[in-house]
Amino acid sequence: MRRRQFLANSIGTAVMAVGSGKFVFSNIPVFARSSSEYKSFLFNIYQQAVQLGMNASIMRHALNYSLPNKKVIELDHKQPEFVMTWQQYYKKVITVEKIEQGRNKFHELQTFLTALWQSYEVDPSILVGIWGIESFYGKFLGKFNVIDALATLAYEGRRAKFFKIELMNALRILNHRNINPENMMGSYAGAMGQPQFMPSAYLRYAVDFSGNGHPNIWTNEKDVLASIANYLKKNGWHGSEPWGQKILLPNDFNGSYIGHHVSKTLGEWKSMGVKRSDGSDFSRLDIYGSILKPDEKNNNGFMIYHNFNVIRRYNPSDYYALAVGLLGDAMIA
Repeated sequence: MRRRQFLANSIGTAVMAVGSGKFVFSNIPVFARSSSEYKSFLFNIYQQAVQLGMNASIMRHALNYSLPNKKVIELDHKQPEFVMTWQQYYKKVITVEKIEQGRNKFHELQTFLTALWQSYEVDPSILVGIWGIESFYGKFLGKFNVIDALATLAYEGRRAKFFKIELMNALRILNHRNINPENMMGSYAGAMGQPQFMPSAYLRYAVDFSGNGHPNIWTNEKDVLASIANYLKKNGWHGSEPWGQKILLPNDFNGSYIGHHVSKTLGEWKSMGVKRSDGSDFSRLDIYGSILKPDEKNNNGFMIYHNFNVIRRYNPSDYYALAVGLLGDAMIA
């Protein structure tokens, strides 16, 4: 990644030009001589951060950019060329390599995952599933500096207000000295580290499980998985329940019953001819569930439970939540 830096080492004071109503930057970094608006924007962010008590030197270093990131803008405005089917999404996201490496990680971290279960009562396979889908178990953190990306989006993104809030949260993280600005890497939209937390999620859910003094979601696997567990637990995970399971629908099943809007007990679904994917009856009949059928070409579907919707709090997509659950199931199969 090429960083668009300006040549300046310190921020001095800003003085008001007489009668102009504009700041004249005296002995301060010129944030964007080729873009006066972006220069003023970054300086205002700097001022707000310092007024909130953040370290001036850290803020100066973090906001050391001269122009908005063009690649971030392109990705923010890029529209998807097509909507993937469930089968296309599944083949892209759940690969043989991802399942195999997930199994290896699950086995390697078994003792630690047991400790996490005792602390949070969140299914360890779901934790590893989210980890695998978000960053391929820590291999892909994103290619963008988070401050660079968020500043760009806060300046001229489609959701500028939202991204300005996230930018200020990212600066708070830096002010806590939890990470250096140059190491704060993530996606073009500011999702950070191995679990791809937005800065607000980091401040709310990130956990220093390893006891190193601060939550490290970039390089510390224990903190990564504990933070995901804490996220799910605080969003309502029920430790005694599954996320969902594959089912088989009868040929004459009424499609109006498919979707989140219909919730019935498994006993009621059984009376309508719904069975497990292998054709057997459900083991419990008192649990409430809803039916999803992402593939219209056959009678296969999914019975989803409360915890499925907790996964959707992490990413509000049925495909995503299904992929997390199925990847987790494949690791322990």
